[in-house]
Amino acid sequence: MTLRTDTAHPLLAGIEVLAPIPDHLASVLTPPALAFVADLHRRFDARRRELLQRRTAVLADLATGALPDFLPETAAIRAADWRIAPVPAELRDRRVEITGPVDRKMIINALNSGANVFMADFEDSCAPTWSNVLEGQKNLADAVRRAITFRDGEKHYTLGDRLAVLFVRPRGWHLVEKHVRIDGEPCSASLFDFGLFLFHNAQEQLANGTAPYFYLPKMESHLEARLWNEVFLHAQQALGVRRGTIKATVLIETILAAFEMDEILYELREHSAGLNCGRWDYIFSFIKKFAHDPSRVLPDRGTVTMEQHFLRSYSRLLIETCHRRGAHAMGGMAAQIPIKHDAAANDRALAKVRADKRREAYDGHDGTWVAHPGLVAIAREQFDAVLGDRPNQIESRRPHLRVTQADLLQVPSGAITEAGLRQNLTVGMRYTEAWLRGSGCVPLFHLMEDAATAEISRTQVWQWRRHGARLADGRTVDATLVRTMLAEELVAIRDEIGLERFVHSRFRDAATLFEQLVLADELSEWLTVPAYQYL
Repeated sequence: MTLRTDTAHPLLAGIEVLAPIPDHLASVLTPPALAFVADLHRRFDARRRELLQRRTAVLADLATGALPDFLPETAAIRAADWRIAPVPAELRDRRVEITGPVDRKMIINALNSGANVFMADFEDSCAPTWSNVLEGQKNLADAVRRAITFRDGEKHYTLGDRLAVLFVRPRGWHLVEKHVRIDGEPCSASLFDFGLFLFHNAQEQLANGTAPYFYLPKMESHLEARLWNEVFLHAQQALGVRRGTIKATVLIETILAAFEMDEILYELREHSAGLNCGRWDYIFSFIKKFAHDPSRVLPDRGTVTMEQHFLRSYSRLLIETCHRRGAHAMGGMAAQIPIKHDAAANDRALAKVRADKRREAYDGHDGTWVAHPGLVAIAREQFDAVLGDRPNQIESRRPHLRVTQADLLQVPSGAITEAGLRQNLTVGMRYTEAWLRGSGCVPLFHLMEDAATAEISRTQVWQWRRHGARLADGRTVDATLVRTMLAEELVAIRDEIGLERFVHSRFRDAATLFEQLVLADELSEWLTVPAYQYL
């Protein structure tokens, strides 16, 4: 059905649902649930849009040569001695966290994976089709009630006895849910995802001895964290939930947020569950925010590892900032996935995961992320070696650590190669095609790709082409070379998957969109915003 104000329940005045609601999902969009979301939108969307305008103004300043730095107006917060509120006992040990989209099988496998935490993702690993969003809410509601099952042929998936603690990641402040309009305006996707989950599950979770926990993505300033805190305060009051019950971990995945870690923790201090190194979006943000600066062109994506000075500095600063404030400092995602058909390649991939997780544990992180259940034990092994019986290492400090503006902005070294350019083009096209078909988390070339890694591919090609970067063989990356290689990679994909499958795919749409974005005069802030119009 399609809900409109002239025919709907009185609670729905001013609310339009512009897409069909299947009968089996009617429990997700009940009138009271929609009214709760509409209340959040009416109270907070104007401020959300103001903060997005502020992002635009900051980006314009950066394009003129300004550089981000630690804020002088918040120096007192950084200097003061304060700590976040204590977290619940079930959040003290988060040494391994698994993340993934909100489809039914993934939720069951992730909760059963042996990880401490499962982050169910409406954002970078979820293509926001109307079906995916509503099904995801229904799946999570069933999981909270331990009523979730899934059958795939003869395989039957059910929840075990010991489950990971559930976190939910709503979409970022920059996104809207186009299928729902409040007073004529598209609903904030952040408030839509958050509001529906909280409305349907908060009381059930509390009755089960847990609570609503969230991951907050893509923030660029402490003012955006302040807005989330205001949303939490109002939502808790509206639902009769004790103040401070909601806990949220903020992903530090933009270069601007890296300069405001203390302030972000401070704004959310009664609702904070720490910070996380969202490394892939962070690299994307570094490229995007300095896209017009020819002195800040990055090398091949494969060489931009956590060993690069700007990333290692950001990681260490996050750890020390969190530990000073009594907060968890979570490590980043291992993009590798097990390789079943090639034992040698699998050994190399797992060795990279071990090294990455070992570095995180010894640097002081309190836990880390993996994208595949097969990596949970490997990550746990590395953190067990450092933590032992301790739930975390928040007491571990480097009080003399000094990370400067120059450390965070140091451009990584490395070559730009034909292989790197081709990888960006084929990964960008392949991911975009899968996203247009409704899949936001895609295994490609033994790595788990999501919107963040696809964004690196897109913005790197744009940056290299914009500044006429030289490949290692001397060729200039220009529009002609990009078009030629893009066409060659598209043919290679066609030959790989076969003509019939290619014809019925969305590769032509994906290639057209990707070419438009990488050859545009101005860099689009997002891949998923223009791509959303294709869904």
